Order: sequence, then C-alpha cells, then structure tokens
Amino acid sequence: MNELTRRHLLGTTTALAGAAALGTLGAAPAAAVPVNALDTPAAWSGSRSANGWQVLTADGAQSHVIEGSGLPVRLAGGAAATVLLHVARRFHYEIDQLRPGDVLGYRTPSFRVREAFESNYLSGTALEIRPLAYPLDARGGFYPRELTVVRDILAELDGVVAWGGDFAVSKESHFEVALAPGHPKVKGVARKIEAWNAGLGGTVGAGATDAFDPARLARARSFARRPAA
Repeated sequence: MNELTRRHLLGTTTALAGAAALGTLGAAPAAAVPVNALDTPAAWSGSRSANGWQVLTADGAQSHVIEGSGLPVRLAGGAAATVLLHVARRFHYEIDQLRPGDVLGYRTPSFRVREAFESNYLSGTALEIRPLAYPLDARGGFYPRELTVVRDILAELDGVVAWGGDFAVSKESHFEVALAPGHPKVKGVARKIEAWNAGLGGTVGAGATDAFDPARLARARSFARRPAA
C-alpha cells in the first residue's frame, strides 16, 4: 500500500482526531466531494487576485529557494515570499521532506481557477504543497501530528497566512497570504521571520521549533478559535 492510498484510508480518522486535538471549529466531513462536482475552471479576469494583491506577469514573479530542500518556487517578492517560504521550510523540516514537483507557486494569467482563492497563485501570494496528495475539496489528508504542525505555523504567523483546509471548499495543499498588500501585519511578521533567520531572539534554524511544546499547543488552540482578521 503506498503512502497516498494510506492517507485516503485514514483520512476520516485524521480529520476528527486533528480537530479534537487542536480545537478547530467542528469536525471535518468524513467524505470528500468529487472534484468533478465543482464549477468548470475559468480564467480570472481581475487585475488583482482574491486577496487583493496585484496579478503578476510572468517576469514579475521571482524564483526563490526553499531552505533545506534546495527546491525553487516562484512567488511575489518581499514580505509575501518571506512568509510563504517560512511555511514551506517548516513543512520540509517538520512534516515531510519536500521533493521535486511538490511545491507550486506563481501561475501565469492563463491559469484557470475553480475557486476564487486559487487566483492568489496569479499574484504569487499563494503556494501549493503536494496538490495531488491534497486536492481541491478533499479533507483529512494530514495525520494528527502533521496537523498539529500546520496549526502551529498558522498561529506563529498570526493570521498573515491562511490554510486552504479551513476554507468552505477545502484545499489542504493551499497556503496563501490572507491580508491585503500594505497591511502592517504582513511586514511585521516578515520582519520577525527575518530576525529568526538571522539567529536573533534565541531561535537558530527552522528545526529549532517544537510545535508540541505545551505553550505552543495552547496558543494554536486559542488561535484556531479566533475570528478571521
């Protein structure tokens, strides 16, 4: 039995256990809605993506390397890249090693979306981690310990990044900058990450984080109950 099959077989147990352990609002559905039940993919017509960031041309996105994995991903520059690269880096170190093809970021304007939040790829302010393993409108893809790390990342980033697993139409591979450009939290959290990257504040390297520390677990539970920013 391969890893992907095992994830699907255990999906219901994972969703229920993860929600109970981390205080999410209600349990995830036990079964996924087939993707072919969704609307037909369509081109995004706006000049800004759903989160308010400017849609980029192909030469407007920048290539970045995810620390530890050596893998490239194209994203918008500046604070948006800083927070999203932090998500990918922690996934690599704390959930599972990333491999070539696991991470997708910027998409060109010809990309067709099925849900509005997918337009955020067009602005380089969202990325997908293993979209084939965690497809649109499927839930329960993460084991409880993996979900603990995801919740800790979201709490650590204080609402700057949203996870597609919390959306009405779920996409557990999806992480996006949740706040509009110019929001002070985006730059503030990015500066905090940059300080960590420089080894300031007592944190050295991404592997130093313990998502299972009782204080961090309590913060993640509290954060999961907060209304959206």
